[in-house]
Amino acid sequence: MNKLHCESVDRVFKAVLRLENMDECYAFFEDLCTAKEIMDMAQRFEVATLLHQGNNYASISAKTGASTATISRVNKSLLYGDDGYKTAIERIDGKEEA
Repeated sequence: MNKLHCESVDRVFKAVLRLENMDECYAFFEDLCTAKEIMDMAQRFEVATLLHQGNNYASISAKTGASTATISRVNKSLLYGDDGYKTAIERIDGKEEA
């Protein structure tokens, strides 16, 4: 069993799924995470979005300030992960098929 799959993590994810608007998300994540943790997650998601759009490492690094190591880790998740980035990117871009 994946170590992340546990009752306490489920509870956090259930809480996120019940947030109703951007203000509630900001309040929850500002309480839950440090500012750096939030910015790191935002940077990784931006990197994933740019990779998904076909941008190269150099342009992504210049735009986001992410290291090539971070870009590489995100790219590995896009290529071999559980499609979490892809699902989220496509849903916010309105491209998810029903």
